[in-house]
Amino acid sequence: MNDFKTLILLDRCKGLFEKAGMDYVQMRRILQIKLTMDGRRAPTLIGKTSRSADPDELSNQFLKSLWIYAVMGAVMTPFVVMGHNLIFQMSIVFGILMFMITTSLISDFSSVLLDVRDHTILGSKPVNAKTINMAKAIHIMIYLFFITGSITAAPLVGVLFRHGIVFFLIFVLEIVLMDLLIVAITALLYWLVLRFFDGEKLKDIINYVQIGLTMVMAVGYQLIARVFNLVDLQIGYEAQWWHVFLFPVWFAAPFEWLFGGHRGEAIIVFSLLSVLLPLLAVWIYVRMIPSFEANLRKLSTQTARKKGRGGRWPDVLGRWICRSREEQVFFRFALGMIRKERDYKLKVYPSLGLSLIFPFIFMFNTFNSGSSWEEIRSGNSYLFMYFCAVMIPSAVMMLQYTSTPKGAWIFSTVPLRNHEPVYKGTLKACIAQLILPIFVVESMIFTVIFGVRILPDLLVILVMTLLYTVISFRLMGLEMPFTEPAQAGTQSGRTGLMLLLFLILGAMAGLHFALRFSTYGVYVLMAVALIANIAAWKLAFRNL
Repeated sequence: MNDFKTLILLDRCKGLFEKAGMDYVQMRRILQIKLTMDGRRAPTLIGKTSRSADPDELSNQFLKSLWIYAVMGAVMTPFVVMGHNLIFQMSIVFGILMFMITTSLISDFSSVLLDVRDHTILGSKPVNAKTINMAKAIHIMIYLFFITGSITAAPLVGVLFRHGIVFFLIFVLEIVLMDLLIVAITALLYWLVLRFFDGEKLKDIINYVQIGLTMVMAVGYQLIARVFNLVDLQIGYEAQWWHVFLFPVWFAAPFEWLFGGHRGEAIIVFSLLSVLLPLLAVWIYVRMIPSFEANLRKLSTQTARKKGRGGRWPDVLGRWICRSREEQVFFRFALGMIRKERDYKLKVYPSLGLSLIFPFIFMFNTFNSGSSWEEIRSGNSYLFMYFCAVMIPSAVMMLQYTSTPKGAWIFSTVPLRNHEPVYKGTLKACIAQLILPIFVVESMIFTVIFGVRILPDLLVILVMTLLYTVISFRLMGLEMPFTEPAQAGTQSGRTGLMLLLFLILGAMAGLHFALRFSTYGVYVLMAVALIANIAAWKLAFRNL
């Protein structure tokens, strides 16, 4: 096995781990195996063509995707090199950082944090629990280090040249403390859920916690800009008691205190919180690790689900939207998998939260920019409903993964001439279970706000969303549904493709907006989109 550079750097802290009661040699070997397996799993993200390669020569697809994070992080560079209001600039920077890193942690690494296999495999071996738990924590921190390093690469260079080495070092320290706080708070929230629930209900509650965390981060990021007052192009800051709940302001405060000349009581308190609270959160998390891991075993228990009402509804819906009997069978199968597959929900449900709130966030940003409520109601802000579709690439991509890949043999036993019914039924199940409910809820709210005049536009958005789903499916080049190991299903490996799909979605919304100013533009677009949809659903699944 390769001796990774991260482990060579970790060797310098060997004494600290041993003093804490851990077997460093065992912990290092566990990490080496985890990192090696991460590299060997990566080719499943880029297709089967690479599976015959020598495993030791296979590189980690995650590392190849880091340049995308670097490009995304470059947008923060102007905030650290321009202007002199450090509390405002650094609050925006840390707000963006916390949002990006938290959503990445929740979507890609929650399955690692909630993995019970370490204790199942190593629990019967002479390895103490502290060693196993620390190996898991360091495994997550290694990947967070790479993500954070990529996102902050450009801002760090800008800080070094604009503000000097001392500012740079404090920035690095605050970033490390921020990462520690994010990991500790996420783990502690999961611990609270694990503490009071068990069985299938626990698994559902964890998914709701993830959605809540994602929504809180998105709304909190928007609140950062509301903290500051813009008067005569001068940004002012006046501390309020509720700012204590805005973590980005904490991490921005030391820069204003040390370099901005503002030494008010609130700035000093926030500066102390940015150092003490992350350390306190980590200390509490370390103390809670034994309890966390003990309660984590509840995830491996199975409890009977109560059979809900409306059990015939999937059959009725399947007969309505599926053309063939085979398609109906796979529709029902995929619907059950989407509802019950915990790994699928762990990775997709957080993006559902973003889809729910993004349209409203952008609409209220328009309101706060000076537009009156009547101007908004008579305007085109309802087109922000296209943001409901931001979860589609993630939801479609994850359809190929499952926690029980060995069951994939069933597809080879089904007497089908081709796999078209399999893909169609699965994609329609995804639409029925995830996409349509969000669209219906958002449509009802936006119709109340903007009136019935937007109904033709809502139909266009619906048809465009269905077309976008097929486009996402074809561009992803997916394997058979629910046949790939769930551990390989990280969204990081397809970040570039995700960005391309977001650009396509933006082009659809832009075309809709442009045709809005034509008398019959919306109806022409509706007709063209319907024809494109019919053609796409007929042609996209051929030869599969």
